[in-house]
Amino acid sequence: MWYNTKATELLGIQYPILQGPFGGNLSSVALTAAVSNAGGLGGYGAYTMTPQEIFEVDKQIKAATDKPYNLNLWVSDHDIAEAGLSEEQFNKAAALFKPYFDEVGIPLPEKPASFQSRFENQLDVILDVRPKVFSFMFGALPPDVLEQARKLGIITVGAATTLDEAIFLENSGVDMIIASGFEAGGHRPSFLASAESSLNGTFVLLQLIREKVKIPVIAAGGIANGKGVAAALALGASAAQIGTAFLAVDESNALPIHKQMLFSDAAKYSTLSRAYTGRLGRGITSRIAKEIMGKEASVLPFPLQTTFMSHLRKAALDQEKWDMILFWGGQIAPILKHTKATELMHSLIEETTAYFDNLKA
Repeated sequence: MWYNTKATELLGIQYPILQGPFGGNLSSVALTAAVSNAGGLGGYGAYTMTPQEIFEVDKQIKAATDKPYNLNLWVSDHDIAEAGLSEEQFNKAAALFKPYFDEVGIPLPEKPASFQSRFENQLDVILDVRPKVFSFMFGALPPDVLEQARKLGIITVGAATTLDEAIFLENSGVDMIIASGFEAGGHRPSFLASAESSLNGTFVLLQLIREKVKIPVIAAGGIANGKGVAAALALGASAAQIGTAFLAVDESNALPIHKQMLFSDAAKYSTLSRAYTGRLGRGITSRIAKEIMGKEASVLPFPLQTTFMSHLRKAALDQEKWDMILFWGGQIAPILKHTKATELMHSLIEETTAYFDNLKA
C-alpha cells in the first residue's frame, strides 16, 4: 500500500502525513493529538516556549494521545550581533515604521531588550521528555546530541531549503530530512546561505535531495490534498508535511480572523517578507509587506523585530486593520476546504488512496 514507507516504519505511524509544527503560539495540543490519533504525525512548535512550558505541554499531549508526535525547536533562535542592537539600527527601524504606528494612533515602542538564547535549555527538556520525534529548523545539531537522541529512542528530523543543507544534515547524523519548498507558509528555515538565495520549489528540491541523500525525505510546501501527497510520494518522498491546511482548522491556535483570511480571496496572494519578524517568512500579502520590500536593511534582527512589531499588530487587530497584519499562510491556501482536523486527515487519506487505486485500474 502507498502508506507503507520508510517514514511510517521509522516514525511508528500509519500514514506518511505530518502536520507542520507551528511556532509563535499557533500550535495546540488538540490539533497535535487529533492528527496523531488519526494515524498521522501531529506536531507542536515550541521555539518561543520556556523549558517549563515545553515540559507542561508535552505532558498534555501525552494525556491526549498515546501515538507518536513531534516537538519542534529552532537551533538558531536569534540573529542579534554579539555587540547587541545599536541605537543607529533601532532609529532606522523606528523611522521606517513610524507612519504605521501613527496610523493606528500608538507611540513607537522603546528599543527592545536584548534576547538570550534558550535553545540549549529547551533541548535539555526535549531529551528529558523523549517525544517520539524531535524536529528542528535553522541549523544542524552536533553529532553527539543526535547520538544521545538516538539512544533515547528519539527520531531526529532536520529541515533543508537547499541540496547543500540536506547533505550537511545527513552528514551530521540526522534520521530524516524535511525538504522545505518556498511555497510553504511561515519562516524559511535556511541556514547555510541567505533565505533569499534558497528559494527552491518543493518538488524540485525533493528530487535534488533524493538523488544525493540516502535517508528518508519529507516533502513540505504547497501540499494540501491527497493529490499533493501522491505527487510527493511519486517523486520519492517518504512522507508529506502539511502546514497551511492544518493551520486553518478549528483545532489550531490561530486567531479566528487568521483562519477566515486563509479561506478568503486574500489568500490568493502571498508574500515572503522580513518586515514582521526580521526573518524571511511567507504570509498573506499585507500592505506593510509590500511597502517595506527593498528596505529590509532597516528591519531589526530576529526576534527583536517581532517584539517591536507586536505593539503594532495588537493595535491593528483591535482596530480591524487586517491589511497591516501578515497572516502566515502558504501559496496553496486558495484550495483549502476543511475546517476540522480529523476531516482533513480522512480526506487526505481517501484522496491519496483513490489516486493510487486509479493507477491500477
